Amino acid sequence: MNTGHDGSLSTGHANSTQDMLNRLETLVLMGMDIPLLAVRNQIASAIDIVVQLGRLRDKSRKVLEIAEVTGVKNGEITVQPIYKFVETGTDSQGKIKGELRATGNKLSNVDKLAHAGLLDGFML
Repeated sequence: MNTGHDGSLSTGHANSTQDMLNRLETLVLMGMDIPLLAVRNQIASAIDIVVQLGRLRDKSRKVLEIAEVTGVKNGEITVQPIYKFVETGTDSQGKIKGELRATGNKLSNVDKLAHAGLLDGFML
């Protein structure tokens, strides 16, 4: 991801979108001696979106959150949730019902979408 090529996709294991970025940061620091702020800036520059999947208590897997990495502020990687899973109840078999709902936060980094011609009709 640090080569400047768009389009990377990866899987990581963590309990939240923020936790995933923290784990990635730790992995980088375990491999080399780089200033923490430099690592955080590289991560924030390389990653646009984090999609969190989770297993619910009924053993089903759902997308729980879609968050945008917005940069580094006060030395910390910042994320803003765009969508979150909201549980609405359970059905007669005990399966969790719910849906991904927009949080009201809008994508702030839309340059790549604009350069790809994908902003037409895209709700910002």
